Amino acid sequence: MTLPTPGPDEVVIGVVVTVPEPHAGLLAAARLASGDPEAATIPPHVTLVGPVVVPRHALPEVDAHLEAVAATHRPFVVHLRGTGTFRPVSPVVFVALARGIADCEQLELATRRGPLECPLRFPYHPHVTVAQEVDEDALDAVEKQLGDFDGTFIVTTLDRYVNDEDGMWRPVRSFALTGHGGRVADGGRS
Repeated sequence: MTLPTPGPDEVVIGVVVTVPEPHAGLLAAARLASGDPEAATIPPHVTLVGPVVVPRHALPEVDAHLEAVAATHRPFVVHLRGTGTFRPVSPVVFVALARGIADCEQLELATRRGPLECPLRFPYHPHVTVAQEVDEDALDAVEKQLGDFDGTFIVTTLDRYVNDEDGMWRPVRSFALTGHGGRVADGGRS
């Protein structure tokens, strides 16, 4: 993935749903084994916004925006099941969402406003990347390896990450989903 280059008073951030353990360790290990050059720098996640360059002085405004978004969305269930690919358009293999798609789409729309408004390169499709920037054989292998992956977790926060100078993506702040009384959303695709 090609990251935008920040200026001296800017930072590259991303807003994500972080995949928790025990799923994160298994997905991270599969990505690392695929040979993905960014596997060690990016924890397993579902991207909502990212990566985007933000002036450092705007981070309080960004955090206030994310806090407001989180206050209007309730926790929800994500069910990860099986794999998919963006090939031939993009050499990416991912673990698919079987549940939580609509919730992620709503969060993405809400977060990609105000100080985080930016164009999308491709239509939004919530997923967890498990291989990219590797050859076809490696993509095929991880797609087969995780083809029967099945894991469920409850999303209670959206997380702001920063891409540090060493290239690592690190969580900086979490925003609790507290909307609608904090009840877990249910339903097939929501």
